[in-house]
Amino acid sequence: NDINGVAGTAHIAWGWAANGAGSSNEDGGINTTATSANTTAGFSISTYTGTGSNTTVGHGLGVAPKMVIVKRRNAVESWRVWHTGLTNGSYYLNLENTDAQAANNVMWNGTVPSSTVVSIGTNASVNASSSTYVMYAFAEIPGYSSIGSYSGNSSTNGSFVYTGFKPAFVLTKNINTADQWGIRDTTRNPFNVTDLLLNPNASTAETNSSTGYIDILSNGFKPRSSDSNINTQTIIYMAFAENPSGGDGAAPATAR
Repeated sequence: NDINGVAGTAHIAWGWAANGAGSSNEDGGINTTATSANTTAGFSISTYTGTGSNTTVGHGLGVAPKMVIVKRRNAVESWRVWHTGLTNGSYYLNLENTDAQAANNVMWNGTVPSSTVVSIGTNASVNASSSTYVMYAFAEIPGYSSIGSYSGNSSTNGSFVYTGFKPAFVLTKNINTADQWGIRDTTRNPFNVTDLLLNPNASTAETNSSTGYIDILSNGFKPRSSDSNINTQTIIYMAFAENPSGGDGAAPATAR
């Protein structure tokens, strides 16, 4: 029912294409079971078996990813997230809850991802011996994706975030406080303000946010609320273009 639902109910899905079944990546200390990498779109999926020792896993993108999500497959563990907007390679977030960033040197071994590998420590959620994992890696592609952070100004006239394209999808998270992850998009909100909100960390239904407004613009987005979820302290984001430019950085300027 979570997928098929009840007749007449509305669903939404977002998809990123990798590159077929893929093959083992041998760039890291662990040879992945399979890595499917789409270097044009800056996205890869890897599966691997943990060792329980500090090591690395190849991601196949050829450039350093700016966001990485790892999930243990054969046990109950959190969805671990590294993002370029976190303090450094010692910090992580959990996709399934509202926790602020936390430091743990045995998560990413205190090391940010390189152009070839993601470093993993001995934490069981990313690298228990003989356990199986899936890793999603996202690199920034000019004109197609923008992954970064901005400082909120706690105003209804929020900080403009330049992406270089009109976003179709925007994911955000305040890393300093226990605030929701938020997803806003142009399919559910064809016109501004963009106020229909879904939270990846919660099973709640879509909300028509009274405080979490943003405007999606031709070359970025702008919070229209002082809410801490979107416009105070440090906010990380990942955005994808409605009309990708093909990677040359010159996305079409389509206003709304």
